[in-house]
Amino acid sequence: MKQKTLKILLAVTTSLLICVLVVQGMYAAGVFKREESDKYELKVDEQKKTTESEKKEPKKNDGSGKNEEPKKPDGSKKNEEPDKPHGDKPEKDENEEQASNGTLHREGYTLEQVVILSRHNIRSPLSGKGSVLDTLTPYDWFAWSSNPSQLSVRGGVLETEMGQYFRKWLESEGLFPENYHPESGEVRIYANSKQRTLATAKFFSAGLLPSADSEIEHHGEFDKMDPVFTPQITFMTEEYRKDAIEGIKEQFKDVLESLSENYKLLEDVIDIKNSQDWKDGNTTGFKTGDSEFTLEENAEPGVKGSLKTACSVSDALVLQYYEADDAAAAFGKELTFEQWKAISKVKDVYGDVLFTLPDIAVNVANPLLKEIKSELGNDKRKFTFLCGHDSNVGSVLAALSVEEYDLPNAIECKTPIGCKLVFSRFSDADGKKFISVDLVYQSPEQLRGLSLLDLNEQPMIYNLSFTDLEKNKDGLYPAEEIEKRISEAIGRFDELKDIYALADAA
Repeated sequence: MKQKTLKILLAVTTSLLICVLVVQGMYAAGVFKREESDKYELKVDEQKKTTESEKKEPKKNDGSGKNEEPKKPDGSKKNEEPDKPHGDKPEKDENEEQASNGTLHREGYTLEQVVILSRHNIRSPLSGKGSVLDTLTPYDWFAWSSNPSQLSVRGGVLETEMGQYFRKWLESEGLFPENYHPESGEVRIYANSKQRTLATAKFFSAGLLPSADSEIEHHGEFDKMDPVFTPQITFMTEEYRKDAIEGIKEQFKDVLESLSENYKLLEDVIDIKNSQDWKDGNTTGFKTGDSEFTLEENAEPGVKGSLKTACSVSDALVLQYYEADDAAAAFGKELTFEQWKAISKVKDVYGDVLFTLPDIAVNVANPLLKEIKSELGNDKRKFTFLCGHDSNVGSVLAALSVEEYDLPNAIECKTPIGCKLVFSRFSDADGKKFISVDLVYQSPEQLRGLSLLDLNEQPMIYNLSFTDLEKNKDGLYPAEEIEKRISEAIGRFDELKDIYALADAA
């Protein structure tokens, strides 16, 4: 009996060894070959691809608040094989650098004041049922927990976490005592009047000052844009319009042309060729080179063409990635971390193109630059929180001539959801004043996993640099240099108006 058992075990072991050798031989022969990291093609088995005749119309929501299970490219439902746990870190390419996280603390310095310009946290897409998002794909989008454009339940939780992190940091620095109840004028929380920005400020303040009654300042009608936070052009002449549009085309020509692979990835993920718009002849896909830019006084910079539509799709997919599990995020398709960055790049480019050309940035960011300057100059103020949009953060940084950057551990590499532009004023032992400027944001893992944040589990912190300014050995700028840079950006807009007003008069 023992001999028979041994023979069986030997036979099984031999079979396994043969299988291993066969697989190794297939790798050596190139049968299994990994895609290049800079290619964005979806990896779908040819046998699993459905033909036009086999593809079924997707089921629509039944009104219960839950979507039907999303389908994979082969038509199967997501529960036919195990899902990756929600919040797991997406697999990154092996050659991707792992950047270490920064810190807001500066050893040997005393924190005296903090001014933050924040982007709102996770919202639902700006448009809802029946919009182009529906007609460009046969799939059902995530069942959002909020109405179009409004802060989601997840966004509220995440923003409270951010508020709690800043409370812990400010307490550790001695700027806030525990259970801080600010005196009049010590803390200012001012938000745009849109629902998503007001709600973000409310949730942030709940984490920052949990036992205090925090007033959220906002101006104008609820859910309407406050002019301070509206990234609109407030001065325009024909010559200025002409020069600005030419500047956009010249500065962003290469990056706009490079989006062809990103557009193809978007089309594949949403299955655009099986969408209603494709069938009706309303679209033939996204094209580079069809952008038409519009610049009008008292309006935001605009663009017509593929970039605008693709940005809407990119935005919705990125938001869905934060909210949904891996199987549902890309409608059942498996994407790498690099592919998610490629999807997000479309909306990043859209924001850069419209709001970061220097002569446009100083125009649209002018009201917020004045607010930031005023807050930094307020000796009584300990803490300021200004809550707006990605276009606000991007245009302010561009107006201040920030050096080029790509944020680590993020799929939105410029102004991620919920990010905070933090101006921290410190003094050294001799009383000299310094300012650190940092972007603070939650990583994809923290956004998807709802990570609890504190001084041990920090959000991502990225120290920013500015052209023609030099930091000291501790990564700080002399306070007067940052204040001068802000004043110069405000003054640049006044100069621009004088130059073009004279040209127009001539």
